[in-house]
Amino acid sequence: MPYDRTDARILEIVQKNNRLTSEMIGDLAGLSATACQRRLKRLRSDGIIEADVSIVSPKAVGRPIQMLVLVTLERERSDIIDKFKKAIKSSADVVNGFYVTGDADFVLYVTARTMDDYEQFTRRFFYENSDIKGFKTMVIMDRVKAGFAIPIDGPSEV
Repeated sequence: MPYDRTDARILEIVQKNNRLTSEMIGDLAGLSATACQRRLKRLRSDGIIEADVSIVSPKAVGRPIQMLVLVTLERERSDIIDKFKKAIKSSADVVNGFYVTGDADFVLYVTARTMDDYEQFTRRFFYENSDIKGFKTMVIMDRVKAGFAIPIDGPSEV
């Protein structure tokens, strides 16, 4: 999915604020609003821009308990991994999920209203799943930085 310097500039701009109009983004990137709209549409259709989201404060919406959970599976078989990935995607409590290398197989970012709610989640999500060998929970004390911005180094090499 190649992109040029102008696309890179647009990506930098929308990662900081995706609520800007095409005209405003175009001004910052040196384009007309129409040219900017075309490029944004292509960046989205090519999958370079995966989503346009807002970062919501978990505390403000009543989910102040945040955890990182390291999950280890009993066996690393593709069907078990795929089944667990599907469970992650279908759980509203799991905000982010990553299939990783190292001591754990997955790292999950989970939010909850209370520790009792989290305990109920663990019973449903982990203890009732025979494919899970174990999990380790780290409670987040303070969210120091939240975002999805990726550094844009310049055009991709083709």
